[in-house]
Order: sequence, then C-alpha cells, then structure tokens
Amino acid sequence: MIDFLRGQVAHLETEYIVLDVQGVGYRVFTPNPYAFAKQEGAVTVYIHYHVREDATLLFGFSSREEQKLFRRLIDVNGVGPKVALGILAGCGKPEAVVTAIQQENIVFLTKLPGIGKKTAQRIILDLKDKLDGIGLDIHPDALFMNVTVADDDSVDGNVWSEAREALKALGYTETELDRVWNDLQHRIHADESVDSLMKKALQALFKG
Repeated sequence: MIDFLRGQVAHLETEYIVLDVQGVGYRVFTPNPYAFAKQEGAVTVYIHYHVREDATLLFGFSSREEQKLFRRLIDVNGVGPKVALGILAGCGKPEAVVTAIQQENIVFLTKLPGIGKKTAQRIILDLKDKLDGIGLDIHPDALFMNVTVADDDSVDGNVWSEAREALKALGYTETELDRVWNDLQHRIHADESVDSLMKKALQALFKG
C-alpha cells in the first residue's frame, strides 16, 4: 500500500500529474494539479491507492486532511473517486466541506460539482459524525467567507467569485487572479461550472 510519494512533477494535465520518483513516473489524479506546479523542487503527494476490476489508480493530495476527507467521501454510496475529487477541487479547502456537512448545509453542497440534493443528504447522513476532527483548527464562521455559495450561475458573478476564492486558498495573489480573469472572461461559456472555471484558470496561471 502506498501512503505518499515524493518526487519531481515531470508532467501535468487538467486532471492528473506525473510524479517522477527516482526515475519511475507515477500518474496521480488530484483535485488541483496546477497547485503542485507552484512548488519548487521535490513535492510530497499523499496517496489513496484505488483498485477496481479494470484498473489500479493513484489519487493524490497536498495534505493529510484532503487525503482523509477523500477517503470518507468515497465511503458514501453514490460518491465515487471522480465525484470526490470534484468536491475537493470545487470547495478550495477541506474544512469548508466538513463545516457544510456538520451544519447540514445542503445548499452549499449542491453547488459542488456532481452533487445533487439526494447525494448531499446522503453525505450529511453518513458523514456528519464520522469526520474525526478534520478542520477543527479553523473557526466555522470563517470558512464560508472563502467559499461563497452562489445564488445564480452567472460566470460574470458568483461562479467566478467561488473559483477565485478557491484559487486564493491555493496561494495565488489578487494580481495574478485579476490578470487571468481578464484573459478568460471572453473565452468561457455562460453555463461554466466552478470546477471547469478553476481548471481553465489554473492552466492559464501555470502558463503565465
């Protein structure tokens, strides 16, 4: 069982990184691949080793909290690895999802990629008492200041606001985000999701 890998990011795509560990390239699916590109030198990626009938997959995270939350999420019926990655990518911080579950905030959860009302209710029912203290070091009132629940699906308004706050949580500056928004706003669709917008922004940020 692989718990973590440490190596150089040799290649990245919108859904995964290739991590060079002593000459062996591991394809690791991760919520925000471009976040690893900001780190210089070797990076540590915390791994969930996932085996299914037709494939063996590695899912990677920048922190133990992300790793633990991902494992809790995929234990919920109807939440597979792809949906769990989308949740982590869309929320920006694991603590925001934890707080939404503990507060039974269905509106917040259904704004995350791939989550409908029934799935949100199931996540709350299954995980409310099983989160093992994830995110207790951050006050709940501060979390939703960083991940705003959108009242509509306007890319020019709240969808970008959500994506922007999640990107800020990854360490990008206001100047970088203003620049990338000026470049992106004329090339996106009206029904763009937060997850999709974040991926496009991260691509643009990585390219500089």
